[in-house]
Amino acid sequence: MSAILVTDRGAVRQIALNRPEVHNAFDDALIAELTAALVEAGRDDTVRALVLTGTGASFSAGADLHWMRGMTGASEEENRQDSLRLAALVRTLQFCPKPTLARVNGAAYGGGVGLIAACDIAIGAENAKFGLTEVKLGLAPAVISPYVVAAIGVRQARRLFLTGEIFDAAEACRIGLLHRIVPTDSLDEAVEFTLKLLAKAGPQAQREAKQLALRMAGIDEQGAGRIDSENAELIARLRVSAEGQEGLGAFLDKRAPTWMQA
Repeated sequence: MSAILVTDRGAVRQIALNRPEVHNAFDDALIAELTAALVEAGRDDTVRALVLTGTGASFSAGADLHWMRGMTGASEEENRQDSLRLAALVRTLQFCPKPTLARVNGAAYGGGVGLIAACDIAIGAENAKFGLTEVKLGLAPAVISPYVVAAIGVRQARRLFLTGEIFDAAEACRIGLLHRIVPTDSLDEAVEFTLKLLAKAGPQAQREAKQLALRMAGIDEQGAGRIDSENAELIARLRVSAEGQEGLGAFLDKRAPTWMQA
């Protein structure tokens, strides 16, 4: 089964993360397929807008449990390369030349929050939950941090990066991660309303306007690539550290890490 589902409805391309049995968690296959699909959508002149969503009850739970288990024994360099692939995925979404809309149908954690932050517009179901919980594993939300900080601001990012707390859709909207929240049964209607607004604009003007907004914020793709490399080194170092190994091991073994037992 493909890790993503791609559906075209006229000039709108929807890409759905398609691992509902694990809440659309990331693994190597999903990262590779989604990155390729985003590149293709960006190059396809028939695509006017891109919708990113999840199948099943969740948007994305972040890293896959089995994938994480496999990385606990990997070297620092292997972890760095692994992180660079995720960084390239989120960077590709951020700089996609087409308007991107996150249809947040359910919970989003870790890297799932990063995908939402990298989209131009984010509309969520009011029952969705969110979290940047990496510190609970002795890690940090390194490769998604530029996109999350740009979306919610450094003050909110400092709080959520440090506490790892779970927050609801209303809070996600208040801090800027979501632009709008609606009842679950109204999600498609809200998405369609926004797509109709996007369809009224000139595609070249939209590309230029998107680049303008990013440029005025001091965000450029070349600079993002350099930051991604630095952040991949950080997360690789944390993963192989004693604390990172303890945090991941505790999570996988379903026990409290030693720093909570003290």
